[in-house]
Amino acid sequence: MKVTKDRIVSLEYRLHLGDGSVIDQSAPGEPLAYLHGRGQIVPGLEGELEGMSAGESKQVVVPPSKGYGEHDARGIQEVPRTMFPPNAPLQVGMTLTAQTEQGDMIPITLRELKGDSVVVDLNHPLAGKTLHFDVTVREVRDASTEELQHGHAHGPGGAH
Repeated sequence: MKVTKDRIVSLEYRLHLGDGSVIDQSAPGEPLAYLHGRGQIVPGLEGELEGMSAGESKQVVVPPSKGYGEHDARGIQEVPRTMFPPNAPLQVGMTLTAQTEQGDMIPITLRELKGDSVVVDLNHPLAGKTLHFDVTVREVRDASTEELQHGHAHGPGGAH
């Protein structure tokens, strides 16, 4: 069975930025399962997996435009310190998660602490980076009706 839209794909992956130093990977024996063609992984990787079969491996290089986008200077903003919990131990470089008005969760990196304000970077931490993936497709199967309705892969026994 081939990787095509609306199939569940189980994928082992290793991600680095070209230097070989791994920044993310699937846990041994626990491949990432996702619903193909629904934008659940970066577009450049998803496109390269199209047509692969279980057992196939490849190396994929994804430019920023097909990964997490280019770094946007407008994403660096100065916000009041009061937007954070009063006793939060804020540190430069830490990444927090915030919820948008639409309910989406986004990472926010703290760039500078300036007394009553904080300089934050709303860009994804991998924005502007070329991504290097080593991937192996472990399984490809048809999505169940419930998975298609919910828009994501379910685990063994139908678990979310």
